[in-house]
Amino acid sequence: MNTKWPGIITLGIFFGITVIGFCAWIFGISVLWFSLHMLNFNADLMSMIGSLSTAVGASAVFGAGFIAYRELSEVANSRHMDIADRLFNELNSPDSIEARRMVYQNLHQDPEIGIKEISKEDRDAVKKVLNSLDRVAFLTQSGWIPDDVIMPWMHPMITKSWEKLSPYVEYERKRRNEPYYYRYAGELANRCNKWRKKNNLQSETNWLNESI
Repeated sequence: MNTKWPGIITLGIFFGITVIGFCAWIFGISVLWFSLHMLNFNADLMSMIGSLSTAVGASAVFGAGFIAYRELSEVANSRHMDIADRLFNELNSPDSIEARRMVYQNLHQDPEIGIKEISKEDRDAVKKVLNSLDRVAFLTQSGWIPDDVIMPWMHPMITKSWEKLSPYVEYERKRRNEPYYYRYAGELANRCNKWRKKNNLQSETNWLNESI
């Protein structure tokens, strides 16, 4: 099958519509001019064609601008949906949910003690949650998707995770002398806290030993 034909046909249709539209426009102006002439109105046909064509051309430019704006809006909405879907999959995968549960329940409040006592499974869970927060921070960086689109469902997971992990991150930053250690995860948590304050949401976490 020749794949060039659909493109050629489309081009032919576009050219045909353009020619027909042009002829119809000239015919319409000619009819208008003839009608005015019959009513004893003096009007120069070429001047009419030039003036009216200029007006139609300007309208077409504004119309094309509106269509372009709508298309850009649709592209932005599609991008937002794609990012939101990736965020949902990142935060609500079974592995991520289990890792957060382990972080919530198993970490010692004092990171100096916790790091000495932490099991391999809990250590892996901490890294899993921190890496997940870093990925979310990357996907939600400024301008990619509005916070009001994602924070309503995302903020509990971020806030609770960072409340448990921030002492460990701060401890590791000092111990390693790496102030950039999970920097973007921290910035994400700060954005989340600002959004919660802006929307007058509960600031204290209600921790439960048993939950669904």
